[in-house]
Amino acid sequence: MIRFILLGLLSAAFFSATFILNRSMSLSGGHWVWSSSLRFFYMFFLLVILITLNKGVDYFRDVIKIFIKNSRFWFITGSIGFGIFYSLLCYAADHAPGWVVAGTWQFTVIATPMVLLLFKEKVPRHGVFFSFLIFSGILLIQFYNKDSELTVKHILYGVVPVVIAAFAYPTGNQLLNFAKHGNHARIPHIDSPILKDAPTCVLLMTMGSIPFWVLLLIIISPPVPLKGQLINTGIVAVSSGIIATSIFYKARNASASPYIISAVDATQSGEVIFSLAGEILLLNGALPNLTGGVGIIIIMVGIVGYTLRTA
Repeated sequence: MIRFILLGLLSAAFFSATFILNRSMSLSGGHWVWSSSLRFFYMFFLLVILITLNKGVDYFRDVIKIFIKNSRFWFITGSIGFGIFYSLLCYAADHAPGWVVAGTWQFTVIATPMVLLLFKEKVPRHGVFFSFLIFSGILLIQFYNKDSELTVKHILYGVVPVVIAAFAYPTGNQLLNFAKHGNHARIPHIDSPILKDAPTCVLLMTMGSIPFWVLLLIIISPPVPLKGQLINTGIVAVSSGIIATSIFYKARNASASPYIISAVDATQSGEVIFSLAGEILLLNGALPNLTGGVGIIIIMVGIVGYTLRTA
């Protein structure tokens, strides 16, 4: 369990860069559709190159065969777990302050137990308690030193899309988990050693999301992406899309246990702490006040509780 928690926290450190860069691209005039879609186009090409060089051409051919054989599953799962999730996150970053998006995104901590319940997977009560404990700590951090107030616009175009994204992400990830472990009657069991490799799973999900991005680009028809947007989405693709997601999948899909899955998803609360630390160290941000400090302690207690308690 400790290993899974540490991997989850490590992925959160890389994920934390996403919110800052997305907001930066939005403020510089970059369209949210490019901010979201370019990340996955970059990921596709980079992962194809990396996996082929690392595993060989024959292995990559096996990946393609697995994708084609279960294409319907990958299209649905990739569109939900990567497409709906990230497009809404970027849309929100274009319409609300970064702290609103980053803070609301942490709703995924308690969304995971709800998603598992919808799939008729039971999370132990102490696991649900730790998730809500962590979420309460996140709320306290969000209230620290925030002079801005939520407006109706922030709620409609910032909070609501992120809450939907917070459900879409664990839903897509859980469909992948079921496919790997074969423990759900309605989800195809993809019994292949390929799914034991986390970067390969990221590639399969990315491939499944490509039709979603192409359709979104056709519908929205955004202007040509800015030069800075091309660079920043490349950074996000490597840091958050490949490195963070691969580490996260390695921890999340190692077990079919609802408790362990909830624990790993709960480590994403570390994004708030890492973002706060980065702001303090790199941007001379203010130290949290008493309320924020209590929030950090509560999050740490919740994560430690997950670590020490077994299912």
